[in-house]
Amino acid sequence: MNNLESLEKYFAHKSFRGLQEQIVSRIFTERKHSLVLMPTGGGKSICYQLPAMQFEGGTIVISPLIALMQDQVDALKKKNIPAEFINSTVKPEQRKQRLQKFVEGKAKLLYVTPERFRKKEFVEAISQIKISLLAVDEAHCISEWGHDFRPDYSRIAEFRSLMGNPLTVALTATATPEVQKDIIAKLGLQKSEIKIFHEGIQRPNLRLETADIYDEKETLEAIFKVLDNYKGSGIIYFALIKKLEYYSQILRDKGYAHGVYHGKLEPQERKRTQRGFLSGKQNLILATNAFGMGIDKPDIRFVIHAEVPSSIESYYQEIGRAGRDGKDSLCLLLYNQQDLYTQMEFIKWANPNADYYSRMFDLLKNQPQVVNAEGLDFLREQMSWKDKSDFRVETVLAMLDRYGVTEGTIETRDLQIVDELPNELHDEKHLSDKLMNDNKKLLSIVNYFKSITCRRVFISEYFGFHDEKPCGNCDSCERD
Repeated sequence: MNNLESLEKYFAHKSFRGLQEQIVSRIFTERKHSLVLMPTGGGKSICYQLPAMQFEGGTIVISPLIALMQDQVDALKKKNIPAEFINSTVKPEQRKQRLQKFVEGKAKLLYVTPERFRKKEFVEAISQIKISLLAVDEAHCISEWGHDFRPDYSRIAEFRSLMGNPLTVALTATATPEVQKDIIAKLGLQKSEIKIFHEGIQRPNLRLETADIYDEKETLEAIFKVLDNYKGSGIIYFALIKKLEYYSQILRDKGYAHGVYHGKLEPQERKRTQRGFLSGKQNLILATNAFGMGIDKPDIRFVIHAEVPSSIESYYQEIGRAGRDGKDSLCLLLYNQQDLYTQMEFIKWANPNADYYSRMFDLLKNQPQVVNAEGLDFLREQMSWKDKSDFRVETVLAMLDRYGVTEGTIETRDLQIVDELPNELHDEKHLSDKLMNDNKKLLSIVNYFKSITCRRVFISEYFGFHDEKPCGNCDSCERD
């Protein structure tokens, strides 16, 4: 059975999209490593799911997105494809059963977070079986210079070694040339061993526009203009929850029905909002960047950024949710100079210095009972003098967890130090370089807004693709 026949058999598709056929052929027919750079919604999953069904052994998929794993596995099971996932939300007995199914070959794909490789029983189990393919999803998380670094991702070469260095495919929507280089190195591969596939921004139906906004009145005028002219589903992104809620009230008062989605809502409320949007019961969503992962809705007609995003990477991912059905869709960035100060504050809080990390580590190590009893307020009082707009405490807690320095959480009152502070978190030069890199990413958004060249060309060149032609479908092209 050839690759096209397999595609129809397992996924009921009669043809491949874009570079899918070349990638599947490289992986399954040639048995060679690949790095796939494909836009959000471009069909990356087929590139490893189809070979997984064709290979004799199992396929492990490393993904950082716990929320997405269940959706992906449920979708595969509906197609009668035997897949399972294991992460921290799964009960121990179920984890054991699912791992056993994979070991016995009853599940062809096993989705796991990179942190799973810290577990001895998991490593022992998979080191005894044949892994035909390792798929590393959201591969930009490997790089410290990417926009969503996960420390455990940087150990992928070690994980590959534990599995007998299987054939590997890494996939991402966003990777600059520097990040691409880092991904290859962290996989433990040479550049000559891996082929890079990239599609550039092959979404000609997306109309890219920016607008220079001075104040709230102009922001509302721009939003109302889109809402009145574009019928169908849309997302309006905000950086600040406070601002999102403020604009939500104004839109409600004006009669625009919509849902709201941000990190401070209860999980059930977020799920309800997401389901309502996917089912078409709710056409408009006002959201922070917490919304979007797993939103595979084909008919989103517009994505508005009401506040400046933090990087081209995040902007590109978010606009990639529009127009997946191939029909005309608008991607509008409202640029207000004031928003840059908001993002600069975010960057500052996301990059504590070495002294801050050391002080917090000592506090958690020396006063664990008090920290667990008193919670975040105590930590913030000790570290930041109760400044509620200072999120460095949350940043440090997240980074200590990601590096495996702590176990438990402050919410469940069982937070404890289990390892030493890694060099990366008390090396001042390293931390300063990271801060500089994040500021450069923000500057790239400013340059995108000010650019007089085609917006699609600008984004392509940012990601290292220099063969993109002017799109003729953005506000810059129309000015020429």
